[in-house]
Amino acid sequence: MSRIIERNRSIIPACDVELELYEEIVRETANIDGIGGYKIGFVLGLTYGLSKIVEVTRRYTNKPIIYDHQKACTDIPDTGIQFAKTCKNAGIDTVILFPLTGPEAERTWIKVCINEGLGVIVGGLMSHPCYLRSEGGYISDESVLEIYGIAADLGVKDFVVPGTKLNDVIKIKSYLEEMGTKAAYYPPGFVTQGGSIKEAESVFGESDWHPIVGRAIYRADSIQSAAEHCVEMLCENM
Repeated sequence: MSRIIERNRSIIPACDVELELYEEIVRETANIDGIGGYKIGFVLGLTYGLSKIVEVTRRYTNKPIIYDHQKACTDIPDTGIQFAKTCKNAGIDTVILFPLTGPEAERTWIKVCINEGLGVIVGGLMSHPCYLRSEGGYISDESVLEIYGIAADLGVKDFVVPGTKLNDVIKIKSYLEEMGTKAAYYPPGFVTQGGSIKEAESVFGESDWHPIVGRAIYRADSIQSAAEHCVEMLCENM
């Protein structure tokens, strides 16, 4: 699998917004070197259609479009091929999968997405409270590591991990390194959700990582200035 983002570090705007604001985000940030791509969610995808979002994006940039279905790979294995073909036909570059319905679905969805030529980013742990069993949630702590491990076994090297739970990220990162996986990380949860890019630096270290930042960019008075500030914070210690 080829690299999703060529840079070792970049900021990924999370674009859970209406189409007009999305176009403004892309227009204002497309020429910033440290913007690595754009994460779009179901608001844009379901309201306007993926093909329309791709069309708008390509007016300004060829940077990767990452589709986060929030949460894909939570259905039966057989629907994975339909999802993969839909995304590929629309022009999506990369998809985010959260395989919470078991290893069979995870393996099948990853394989069909790779076969369709899509980049694959896999997540198992989310940034909000009460997600893991140990913190009052539904998902067992052990299952989260298994999700990352199965993905790595299939050749996935790109992973969503939460920017708000750095102690857990250390465990996941160590687990993947013990498997021999040189991973790239896509952590959400910064700024508005309380995560600190500066604090995360010590955890991700020399690894490739691409913080996902949403409201701190698209709700700012100046989208361009806010994006540039995030890039500066990320790259100041390189």
